[in-house]
Amino acid sequence: MKLSLVVPCYNEEGNVERLFQEVKNTFKENIDYEIVFVNDGSMDKTAQELKKLHNNNENIQVISFSRNFGKEAAMYAGLKESKGELVCVIDADLQQHPEEVVKMIEILDNNQDIDCVTAYQKKRREGRLMSAVKSCFYKLINKISDVKFVNGASDFRIMRRCMVEAVLSMTEYHRFSKGIFNWVGFNTEYMPYEARERKTGRSKWSVKKLIKYALEGMVSFSTKPLRFATYVGFISSLASIIYLVVVVIQKTLYGIDVPGYATIVVLVLLLGGLQLFCLGVLGEYLAKMYIQVKNRPVYIVKEHLKNEE
Repeated sequence: MKLSLVVPCYNEEGNVERLFQEVKNTFKENIDYEIVFVNDGSMDKTAQELKKLHNNNENIQVISFSRNFGKEAAMYAGLKESKGELVCVIDADLQQHPEEVVKMIEILDNNQDIDCVTAYQKKRREGRLMSAVKSCFYKLINKISDVKFVNGASDFRIMRRCMVEAVLSMTEYHRFSKGIFNWVGFNTEYMPYEARERKTGRSKWSVKKLIKYALEGMVSFSTKPLRFATYVGFISSLASIIYLVVVVIQKTLYGIDVPGYATIVVLVLLLGGLQLFCLGVLGEYLAKMYIQVKNRPVYIVKEHLKNEE
């Protein structure tokens, strides 16, 4: 099989049929393909719509989770069940159109040295504040991580089978695919595209979720926050010693009375806050280790609809 399209779905009942028709019209009989829909615990009628598509078409797989495990788990499940020589991750909301996939395939067919084509938006459909926050995130994570992240590069990408197998070999529970895709290496070309208007529904990404996702990426692909906590402890200790020397000199040489209550309160609050901050950073890493050593599955499949060969 030439191509597998992996489509994570969460509350996309109004889009899955439209996406299927667009894929069908785009590829027609020109390419042998399959669509792997992953229903990530949708609360609407997405599951029913996907079953209808599966019953009426032979080239569709439907993986339904027992609950919502998140887009990262859905992508992992789709990649795991894909069969194509080329595998493309694409959203169900049609902002990422199948016509862009055709361009990606042409790039790979014309250059055997390229293993992955990643789409990025030249002009994002979002406010200046959100754009500035995302830009700051990429600058920060590139400074603290050994893995390089391209500003604006999305999960919308097509990969050769060799790269897919490499991604699947990374079985960590807390998955940050943007980092994983870059960490495994392989030659990647970045292709600009323009996101289209969403037909139905609304974006699942709130500001809170984006911040959580950013923190997940920084903890998953950098240990520098731990080093930062060490530096904070060292600097605060050094500052305390210097302040102690200053106080002793003021008292013994100049006879200056050192105010006690206010100074003690300020120092206690400052050092207490620094300690709690460092413990919080350490706790983030310990929490991830705690979950990982439990060896829980990344997702649980409730139902897997596929056509037997």
